[in-house]
Amino acid sequence: MLRMSFLEHLEELRGRIIKSIIGIGVAFFASLYFAPEMWRAVSDPAITALRQLGLQTTKLVFISPTEAFMTIWMKLPLLAAIFLASPWVLYQVWAFIAPGLYRRERRWASPFVLFSAGLFILGGAFAYFLAFPFALTFLLGIGRDINVQPMVTVTEYFDLFVDVMLGIGLVFELPVLIFFLVLLRIATPAFLFKHSRYAILGIAILAAVVTPTPDVFNMMLFCVPMWMLFFVGIFAGYLLVLRREHRGFPWRKVLPWVGLVLIVLSGAAWYFAGRYGYHIIGHWPFLSR
Repeated sequence: MLRMSFLEHLEELRGRIIKSIIGIGVAFFASLYFAPEMWRAVSDPAITALRQLGLQTTKLVFISPTEAFMTIWMKLPLLAAIFLASPWVLYQVWAFIAPGLYRRERRWASPFVLFSAGLFILGGAFAYFLAFPFALTFLLGIGRDINVQPMVTVTEYFDLFVDVMLGIGLVFELPVLIFFLVLLRIATPAFLFKHSRYAILGIAILAAVVTPTPDVFNMMLFCVPMWMLFFVGIFAGYLLVLRREHRGFPWRKVLPWVGLVLIVLSGAAWYFAGRYGYHIIGHWPFLSR
């Protein structure tokens, strides 16, 4: 294994941080060109929610001369740059960690970068297309029957948008975190699976807190993806353990059961959607009540 002194580790860390910042900077300047189109996409959930609620105001406002410029031309391109440069940044993270791993474990570099970036982007997409619109419609609808009119500023809306996008994007990195715990031998799949009931309870409590409405269907929209990510991480760690022990996974025996579980889950989702008055439509948000 490669041995480095403490100062050499600091030099390596500084170099990786500088390269990550350069990558984000390049993505930032590229994102500036598409800033107006990106803002239309970012503000679309708010405009859609305002129209669905039948409110008179269907535009966001700014109350200081520089507010719109800072949000649309500075903060938004920076957020886009973080998402676009995430594969490069994750590669720098892996390159910093890799010298401390065995040679056979360094082969996970490409899968790590691809899956980490993919899950982060998938989390952002889940937040944008599903979680954020439902939450926003609920929040903007508070007080309509007691003479309260929402006036959403550009800055406040964008800050909420960033919190939700980055927060859920990081939550979707759970399988990668679990895989690393197994890779570094900090935890085992058996230990995580044995204590999975605590993870299920914690995720359910978290979903109950962040879900804007009290019904079970909306809570499941948050719970089910997080539960699936947790068990996907355990499964990935289990495959790693099997590889270490030079054993194979019985795919032929397991895949039929996986298909059966997916069918049952689809039926349950269809049942709860019908029970709570939801039905599928051909346009966004694809679910109507």
